[in-house]
Amino acid sequence: MRIGVAATPQVAIPTLDWLLTTDHELALVITQPDKPAGRGRELKQSPVSEWAGIHGVTTLKPESSASLVEHLESLDLVITIGYGVILPESILKLPKFGFINLHFSLLPAYRGAAPVQRAIENGEEVTGLTVFQLDKGMDTGPVFTSMAVNIEPQWRSHEALEHLAQLGPVAISSSLESISLGVKPQAQAGQATMAPKISKAEAEINWCHNNRTIVNKIRAFYPAPCAWTLWNGTAVKITNARIHDAIEELEPGQVLFHNKKLLVGAENSCAVELVSVIPSGKNEMAAADWARGAHLHGGEYFG
Repeated sequence: MRIGVAATPQVAIPTLDWLLTTDHELALVITQPDKPAGRGRELKQSPVSEWAGIHGVTTLKPESSASLVEHLESLDLVITIGYGVILPESILKLPKFGFINLHFSLLPAYRGAAPVQRAIENGEEVTGLTVFQLDKGMDTGPVFTSMAVNIEPQWRSHEALEHLAQLGPVAISSSLESISLGVKPQAQAGQATMAPKISKAEAEINWCHNNRTIVNKIRAFYPAPCAWTLWNGTAVKITNARIHDAIEELEPGQVLFHNKKLLVGAENSCAVELVSVIPSGKNEMAAADWARGAHLHGGEYFG
């Protein structure tokens, strides 16, 4: 088939790499326009745009979907992977077999922008991949392929997405075979839930919650926007943490630096052990190193 890929993030790269090894023709890549980034606000291209440049694949960065019409009519199929743009139904019908989407959840659970993050935040033990036919709804189309994956206890969203991305080619390959054979996708079945985009405000840690809820939030929101808390009026990002049963009674947000471990009180005198942090204006570092540099002696409070 003559295929286009509409994608933006790093998780699309394994599938793009795989497509180059197949008999399918990767005709073009569609990605979001370059955006300002960093302190200098210089324009930065997406990971998929960088990949396409390296591999010499034609790249489109449309400001509006209307400009895609002339490029899509000659395609058999478009695969979307985290493209980040809702396309009108008129566009979805242009390729011979329409658009299919690689989504990182077991649909209809966790429809939306942050399925892996919300699954980890909610303490789920299983996630997965779904390849479905795009329609005018939000992740509502019929399913070609679905694969379940166990969420390892130590995984943050970063590790979970890396693992799922590596399985993308398997799910896409199965779906392309079904399309080639004329197999029709099946309607989604089960309880639908949503996975909305994460705001910076909701990533602030509430130390009055139980330690499992807090650790799940830290795992879920890494690497972006990253769970955070206030220390002396400035934000400290928490990039990794573990559940810990406090060795002594700690109030919510109270800090204890003991045996080279940085503990913070949570609900019911339990604690969270901070593993790594990003202090304001600094790079990521071990939480114990930060505690020593900040001269923590115990009794101080986050928040």
